[in-house]
Amino acid sequence: MSLKPIPVQCHILKNLSYQEVWDFQYLLHNDIKRQKKSKYYNVSSPNFTNHLIFCEHRPVYTLGKSASTDNLLIDDSKLDAQSIELLNINRGGDITFHGPGQLTVYFIVDLEQLYRDVHKYVRNLEEVIIRVLDDYKVVGTRKSDFTGVWVDDNEHSAKICAIGVHLSRWVSMHGIGFNVNTDLDFFNNIIPCGINDSKKSVTSLSKESGTDVPLDEVQRKILIACKAVFGFEYINPLSS
Repeated sequence: MSLKPIPVQCHILKNLSYQEVWDFQYLLHNDIKRQKKSKYYNVSSPNFTNHLIFCEHRPVYTLGKSASTDNLLIDDSKLDAQSIELLNINRGGDITFHGPGQLTVYFIVDLEQLYRDVHKYVRNLEEVIIRVLDDYKVVGTRKSDFTGVWVDDNEHSAKICAIGVHLSRWVSMHGIGFNVNTDLDFFNNIIPCGINDSKKSVTSLSKESGTDVPLDEVQRKILIACKAVFGFEYINPLSS
């Protein structure tokens, strides 16, 4: 069954702080909510669009709405020494890391054009990454008790992609943090996503595939997977 086309504008942001990218998310998010309040709102209007933001953040730890500061294992002085930011944000979930080598993708999308089902939305975000991993002969899996995408090895599981979302009036914010060539040592400073389990850790695509992978290559594969999973139709997909 073909999906209804969903118009999406892509943005590639470089050399911006986390706060600057977050502010841009809010700008786009509030614009869609404003349009939805209008009696003339119509997703088919040439003036309406959803958004994908691609970026590679400077090192930052973000704490979601359910985060515990006990899961941050270093103090302010060590954060400063390593030039790592720390921010409280409004997505779901606990603490995670964003930084160089990680492809972070923010989905600013009116879910009412898809479905009113947050659980299905998160599962479909996972599906996008599972399809991308398959292109690299890496098997991505889901965990019933945890969001995100995992790679299993015997009794051990490692998260390769974190997912955190926020919705207001069914318009989404935040999205995925996909470890492509990420320096995994940054995760030693936290209990990632608050999961304190010796049988669970964090991994990256480069670690699993045995080679560094160009981020722009992964970005293109994410666009293809999002088109298949969500029905996205892109407007100038390489704009920045």
